[in-house]
Amino acid sequence: MQTIAERLKSAYLRMEHATANAHRPPKSVELLAVSKTKPVSQITQAYEAGQRKFGENYVQEGIDKIQQLAHLDDIEWHLIGPLQSNKTKIVAEHFHWVQSVDRLKIARRLNDQRPASMPPLNICIQINIDDEQTKSGIAPDQLDEFIDTVKTLENLRLRGLMAIPKAQSSKTEQMHSLRQLAELFRRYHTNLSDFDTLSVGMSNDLEQAIECGSTMIRIGTAIFGPRNQP
Repeated sequence: MQTIAERLKSAYLRMEHATANAHRPPKSVELLAVSKTKPVSQITQAYEAGQRKFGENYVQEGIDKIQQLAHLDDIEWHLIGPLQSNKTKIVAEHFHWVQSVDRLKIARRLNDQRPASMPPLNICIQINIDDEQTKSGIAPDQLDEFIDTVKTLENLRLRGLMAIPKAQSSKTEQMHSLRQLAELFRRYHTNLSDFDTLSVGMSNDLEQAIECGSTMIRIGTAIFGPRNQP
């Protein structure tokens, strides 16, 4: 059985190959290790193997881990799951990134509740690129207005877009969604100085996502093994 360090190495090699095949600069894509439902001991193993960016889906589970691993002060914690308005305060006080901002109400609350002693909270706007009723995210045609408002919130740093494209039956359909995301990202990346992150792609589609310009791949099972029940 492979260790977490070995799985991490395999994931990075796979990303490096995909980046080279897409004729993109080395290290232009980051790996976010999705540690939801996994124990602190496994996160520590990944940390000891060099991993520093971790993604959590569930607010309270993430907070517990952040507090338990507070002595590892160079870990970067990303919330990638849905965020309810009654939990924005604790998230604003603990996380470095929130990738799943999909309502202006959430953005405003995170801004107002970010402690003055902390740097601006990095956020991504979640896009529902395939208009799925069961998924969070704003429609692409709402993005202009959303960004204009977020730019006025001084305690937030708008870093880019996040999406979970629909699992498509064909590569052609899959690439269509990824290219739509890439075009949206490029449109704002050229005009906004901090807008540098396109968080899309997981274990099953990272090559296609990197080909289409993803800058951050989210990988869980391939590093930590099958998901535990929260």
